[in-house]
Amino acid sequence: SPQHPSPTGLGPTVAEATAGMSPGRVQEILTTAGLPSTHDSVSAMASLSALFTDRTRMTALLSAAPAESLDVLTRLVWGPPYGQVTAHPAPHLRWLLDRGLLLPTAPGTVVLPREVALHLRDGRAHRETEPLAPPLEAAATHRPQAVDAAAAGQAYTALMTVEELLKDWDEGGPAVLRAGGLSVRDLKRTAAALDVPEPVAAFWVELAYTAGLLASDGEADERYAATPAYDEWLELPTAERWTRLATAWLTATRTAGMVGGRDAKDRTLSALGPGLDRSAAPEVRYRVLALLAGLPEGTSPTADSVLARLRWERPLRGPQSPQAPQTPPTTQSPQYTPSTPGAPGVQGAQRTQNTHSPADDLRSRLAQWALSEAEMLGVTGRGALSSHGRALLGLPTGTTAAKADLPAEPGDKLPAHHQHTPAAPLEPLGTAEQAAAALHAARRLTPLLPEPLDHVLLQADLTAVAPGPLQRPLADTLDVLADVESKGGATVYRFTPASVRRALDAGRSASDLQAFLTAHSRTPVPQPLAYLIDDVARKHGHLRVGAASAYVRCDDDTILGEILADKRSAPLRLRRLAPTVLAAQTDPAALLDGLRSLGFAPAAESAEGDVLITRAHAHRTPPRTAPEPVPEGPPSPDDTLVTAALRAIRAGDRASTAPRKATAPAPGGS
Repeated sequence: SPQHPSPTGLGPTVAEATAGMSPGRVQEILTTAGLPSTHDSVSAMASLSALFTDRTRMTALLSAAPAESLDVLTRLVWGPPYGQVTAHPAPHLRWLLDRGLLLPTAPGTVVLPREVALHLRDGRAHRETEPLAPPLEAAATHRPQAVDAAAAGQAYTALMTVEELLKDWDEGGPAVLRAGGLSVRDLKRTAAALDVPEPVAAFWVELAYTAGLLASDGEADERYAATPAYDEWLELPTAERWTRLATAWLTATRTAGMVGGRDAKDRTLSALGPGLDRSAAPEVRYRVLALLAGLPEGTSPTADSVLARLRWERPLRGPQSPQAPQTPPTTQSPQYTPSTPGAPGVQGAQRTQNTHSPADDLRSRLAQWALSEAEMLGVTGRGALSSHGRALLGLPTGTTAAKADLPAEPGDKLPAHHQHTPAAPLEPLGTAEQAAAALHAARRLTPLLPEPLDHVLLQADLTAVAPGPLQRPLADTLDVLADVESKGGATVYRFTPASVRRALDAGRSASDLQAFLTAHSRTPVPQPLAYLIDDVARKHGHLRVGAASAYVRCDDDTILGEILADKRSAPLRLRRLAPTVLAAQTDPAALLDGLRSLGFAPAAESAEGDVLITRAHAHRTPPRTAPEPVPEGPPSPDDTLVTAALRAIRAGDRASTAPRKATAPAPGGS
């Protein structure tokens, strides 16, 4: 049809195109084409089809055609074969219509019959044939050690990013939309917190969800939070944590690249929401990596050559066929107008370019996303497959371990970089094989990862430099005691009064903090940092805030008088109840924030008068399982359904073969 043309660019047959044509009009076409009249339309169409498939008679017919008519056929021959004509076509178009070389399919729409197109094509279905797979083109070649180092560094960054994401949502993440998923505003906040673009943030969120580390808590006010599996994942060795993420990505049908697109009902697809499953995604990811594995180690291919190879293996069925021109001319004419973008038109009319390209199909987009996601995850490094990525596919490592090409015919010459490579499996691994491959990949990755450090370097400008990844207890304590100022190969922490007060609120004393820094610093504790800790600790807890709606108490009544005299305390609506007690018309949390904004360092206290230690309370969901991949096609039938189907088939077989009794003739019948 005009909306769904054939990948070959061929139209319907003569019999199909004339199915609704009046018998009188059919006879007129026969007469004009020089054929004898018939008594019915069926024999008439058979006679016209015989003319169009007879090369000698067809050549004689076209030799008498006007040059403009032949030009129209030339532009239609490779498709799309549909076009539009006005109610009064030009003479060269009328010549084609009268002889059935163009047949009407709808008011104002005509089509080039398949038999005519095949004659003009000399019997070819496609303009160009590609019997051999297009080779992968190398974009660059690196040392395998450099590829592994780059991939390992990115793998460690991936782990830190997922940890940072779930740490940010530790006390309860964003709310779940009514229709499911993450709101656009929350995705932007997450991207800002991770310091990445929004599509990249959507990938990390979806990866954590796919690996079972993130889910909704199921409460009335439903929010996203880490699962109990996240705590177990944190206790695994670093390489095993990575293989958990990489395996989940490799087998997942959820596709983060679809976030922001539209579904069939024109609704926006949101991260963690429904509608992101694409059953072809695991197969495409595996195939892309298998193609990379077919290259020599350290070789990265061009993305265009990978996409061309995938399109050759599975040609498109729609109008963006690899055989069709990517930017064919489109015309506008009062005599002839193409019915679809990219259809050829009449000579001399204005031309535009087709806005579609073969890379617009879903399979090509899945392949492009697979290439970028593999790089972000550390499966590839500098565009080439790493040794631990090769192990993740279940391939041997150490040499060029895979050949992604199809077997060559005798006499065919493969490109040099594809020769002498053993065959690679073309299908994803099973569950047991994937578990063994993940264990092998972890062993390959372990020596490439940096060892966690147990020390930092304190500097006189109130900063601490971590020259590498830190051991988890040290990193957790530093996250409370200082603020992260910059990340990278070395993380820079900055100590501020607010960060020191945060550590004191968590129950640490000044002496604890001094001892901690002394034990974990390769440099002496700078005097400015020691003074900062002592100054904040000296003021910390001097004021006490409790619930009255809220109150402030202090043994030094001059400090309370100073607070009352400060005009900035007016919004707190304070009044003196006693020389050492002030009451406020606000809640304790707002009162704490208000006093801290005035430069004081109050501490919250309980109803018994004890200082409250404010630690972050981790929020976890109930136990959740990771989302299952969505299979392609209908679900597999269970045993009950199969048994019922077999019973029905056998019952039908018995009924069809059972002997039938002769029926007695009706009374009075002949």
